[in-house]
Amino acid sequence: MVRSRTLTALLGLVGSLLISALLWWYFDSFVFFLFLPFVPFLFRGTTAARTTRRCPTCGFRTEDENYEYCPRDGTRLE
Repeated sequence: MVRSRTLTALLGLVGSLLISALLWWYFDSFVFFLFLPFVPFLFRGTTAARTTRRCPTCGFRTEDENYEYCPRDGTRLE
């Protein structure tokens, strides 16, 4: 079954292309093709699950694996 995020991205893609084609036909110019912001979200679910790390002192949270310590107070992230 298609996930809701993928379905939303596909509907946005189709809608954007439809609007772009109509504007191109009406104004007879290729300039009106819209940017498709949903395309990167189509492949987002294929990566491994990320873990959230948190600072016990100030509550800073990150999913970036490059952070070992809190940038605010220097406490090691859990």
